[in-house]
Amino acid sequence: MKLDLTGKAVLVTGGSRGIGRAIAQALASCGARVAVNYKSNLGAAEEVLAAIRGTGGEALGVQGDVGQSAEAEKLIAATTDAFGRIDVLVNNAGVTRDTLLLRMKDADFDQVLDTNLRSVYLCTRAALKPMLKQRGGSIINMTSVVGLVGNAGQANYAAAKAGIIGFTKSVAKEVASRGIRVNAVAPGFITTDLTSSLGGETLNAIAQSIPLGRLGTPEDVAGIVCFLASDLASYCTGQTFTVDGGMTMV
Repeated sequence: MKLDLTGKAVLVTGGSRGIGRAIAQALASCGARVAVNYKSNLGAAEEVLAAIRGTGGEALGVQGDVGQSAEAEKLIAATTDAFGRIDVLVNNAGVTRDTLLLRMKDADFDQVLDTNLRSVYLCTRAALKPMLKQRGGSIINMTSVVGLVGNAGQANYAAAKAGIIGFTKSVAKEVASRGIRVNAVAPGFITTDLTSSLGGETLNAIAQSIPLGRLGTPEDVAGIVCFLASDLASYCTGQTFTVDGGMTMV
């Protein structure tokens, strides 16, 4: 059995950097046509597009704020206009505004909920319209182990990521009869620009606390996403797949 996404039309939100970039490139390497969403960093998005096209892939850059209803609709429309359909939506866009709850400003709470959770609702709702007509599709929502176990200083982020898990299960039940699968992926500590700022000692301590003895890579996460986008995962829906080296095993 081969993981083959040839011809599938995919939209990756927040696809210009970090985990989103790895996901976009991995999907393209499996044959998918990939629309890469970015909010403001055109240069980073163009780097991803060039990398995909450089290996013979088909890619489209689509600018937009996924936390805004009209712009979420435009992203889906741009994808279907370019590719004729949308087979896979990866809801990856996210931000953090970390601080202890007593110090948290309303704006910090609202921005994290809007970008991390509201965007999943808006983009999923928009993508379901063409997917229902096609009677098929795969929606993959990026959550976090923080949404499973919580984390001090991240009440806003944890609330958003936990909300994504509940949202995923509910929508999966609504659309399963129409051949649409909805799953979530929960990364643990992954080597990105965000984690690199923690410093060597902290990162070593984290790695020692993980059963597999290392932090994950964006490619580790991208592999699960490619599987869920493929027909190999045709019997998987409403699930949360942790990619954390065993950190949250029970």
